[in-house]
Amino acid sequence: MKWISIFSLLFVSTIPVAFGDAYIENDQQYIGDDGTFHIVGEIINNLQAPLNQISIHATLFDKDGQIIESKKTSSLVNTIMPGMKGPFDLILTNHNAKKVKSYSLDLDYNVSPPKNQVIGISESKLSMDNFNNLMITGTVSNKGETTANMISVIATMYDKDGKVVSVNRVNPEPDYLRSQDNAFFLVSIPDKIQTNKITEYSLVAESEEYAAVPEFPIGTAVVLILTLSAYIGITKFSGRIMINLISATNLK
Repeated sequence: MKWISIFSLLFVSTIPVAFGDAYIENDQQYIGDDGTFHIVGEIINNLQAPLNQISIHATLFDKDGQIIESKKTSSLVNTIMPGMKGPFDLILTNHNAKKVKSYSLDLDYNVSPPKNQVIGISESKLSMDNFNNLMITGTVSNKGETTANMISVIATMYDKDGKVVSVNRVNPEPDYLRSQDNAFFLVSIPDKIQTNKITEYSLVAESEEYAAVPEFPIGTAVVLILTLSAYIGITKFSGRIMINLISATNLK
């Protein structure tokens, strides 16, 4: 049996009292094609204030319900603004990886001062590289008035049920953006087992100074190339860039 407990909301005296809730959803565990154990999911911020210093504490159980070990990871998005999401990926590589049958998750975070939401993704495309690895390429932009440092782009991949199946975070090169500048990014999803489950994805970008744009413009068509055994199928489906979400839906 799996359950999620949410705890430890720490208020900063200069931040207004936040109403709502922050919680984990769309989580699941899987063993990757390299034998690594993962728990992936999303932190949802329904509070009226941003969250930072976000950590996820997992307790892992065997088939008899006995605790194997506890492990901690962080949100891949450093600051989750109100109404937005941040994915996580908890990884276990030791001998206990194959023993895990269930888990519980605890969420810990601080309420933080707001950031200007000026880091946006203007376009993206899914494709396969020469090694049949799924990758997302696109452009990230800085609409702020000053240089944005330590730019990162975070991709969240979903299955047909809306569960998170894979996440990744990259830093474009260079990892800074001057005001009104754009940069190319590439996010790779090399796990073949998880790639075959993907039906939609989301992208969010941030920097040390700025948070993600809350609403993106309508995107263009997105092409997803999937490899199934020796057969390579090319499937076209429409993409739409929305609040914290670039969605590739209606996979046929």
